[in-house]
Amino acid sequence: MKLLRYGPTGREKPGMLDSAGNIRDLSSVVSGIGWGEISPAGLKKLSKIKPESLPLVKGSPRLGVPYTGISKFVAIGLNYADHAKEANMPIPAEPILFNKWTTSICGPNDDTIVPKGSTMLDWEVEIAVVIGTKCKEIEEKDAGKYIAGYCVVNDVSERHFQTQRGSQWDRGKGCDTFGPIGPWLVTQDEVGDPQNLDMWLKVNGEIMQKGNTSTMIFGCHNIVAYCSQFMTLMPGDIITTGTPPGVGMGMKPPKYLQPGDVVELGIEKLGTQRQVVKAHP
Repeated sequence: MKLLRYGPTGREKPGMLDSAGNIRDLSSVVSGIGWGEISPAGLKKLSKIKPESLPLVKGSPRLGVPYTGISKFVAIGLNYADHAKEANMPIPAEPILFNKWTTSICGPNDDTIVPKGSTMLDWEVEIAVVIGTKCKEIEEKDAGKYIAGYCVVNDVSERHFQTQRGSQWDRGKGCDTFGPIGPWLVTQDEVGDPQNLDMWLKVNGEIMQKGNTSTMIFGCHNIVAYCSQFMTLMPGDIITTGTPPGVGMGMKPPKYLQPGDVVELGIEKLGTQRQVVKAHP
C-alpha cells in the first residue's frame, strides 16, 4: 500500500495510490492518516480497500507529508562506508544519532528555502523508517513488528552550520524546509527487503548520488532496535538512515546549492521528490 496526503498546506486530505499511479481519495474511509491509520490494525483495515473503488483525484495536487503525528525526527550519520570516506571520517562502530527538528518537515516537492547566513547548502537522499507501534528496548529480530513502512527523505543540510560552528550537527540539519518526506508511506509488504533498493539524486539534471541500500553499515531493522535502546519510539516517529556518497561537501572542489537549483531524488519502490531552491525571503 502507498498512503499519502494531498492538497494545500494545512488542509491536506488522505489518499491512496492505485496500481496505475493515480491518487485516490480516502476521505470517505478515514478523516486523516495518523497514528491509528499506520498502526497494525489500521493498516490491516486499509489494506482491504481496493484503491480503484475510491474516487479519482484529478490533476496534480500538491503532496503533503504522507501522514501526521511525528513526535521525533531521528537521523543517522555516516551510515554508508563510502560516504564516510568522502567525508574523511572513520567508519562508525555504532550508529551516529542526531535530530532533525519537526519544524523542518515539509512536503516532498515543497521549495527548499535557503536559511539566513547559509553558504554551504547540501543534499542527501535517504531511506527513512516510519514507526507504527510504540517500542522500547527491542531486539533487531523483532523490529519489523514495529515498522509501519518506509519513505524517501532528503536530509537537506547546511554544512557551515553543521561543521564550522561547533560540533553540534543538529544546527545544520533542522532548518525550516530541511526535511521533505514522501511522496508516500509505502508499507512493508510492498517494499520487501529494505536493504536492496536503488537510490539516486540529481541537481539540475546531473546525477550526483547513485547508490543502493545494500551498502548501509547498519540496516534499517538494526537502526530501529538501536534507537529503541535510548528512547521510546512512538507511532509516527521517523528515522532517516544515512546517505550514499555524492554529496556536495565531498566533491573536489565542494559544490553547494544555490537559489534556482532543482533537486530531484528517488528510491526504488518508494517514489520520487523534486525541490526548487529558493533564496531567503
